Amino acid sequence: MILILLTVTLAGLKYFEVSFMANISWWWITGLFFFTFIWFEFIERVLGLDKKKAHKKFDEIHKTRAKKMFDKK
Repeated sequence: MILILLTVTLAGLKYFEVSFMANISWWWITGLFFFTFIWFEFIERVLGLDKKKAHKKFDEIHKTRAKKMFDKK
C-alpha cells in the first residue's frame, strides 16, 4: 500500500511541477507505475504476501471463536 501511495504522490508532484519533480522525466513516473503493477500482480503472489494477510485474519477469527466457546463453559 505504501508503494501505491508513493507512486501517486510522486505523480501528483510531477503533474503540478513541484520542486525537484519538475525536472524528472515522465518515463520515471510511468516506470514506477509499471513496477507497482508488476509487484502487486506477480512478485507479491510469488512471495506469498497476499495469502499471509488472509491467513492472519483467519487465525484471528479462529482464536476469538475458540475463546468464546471456552469462556461459555
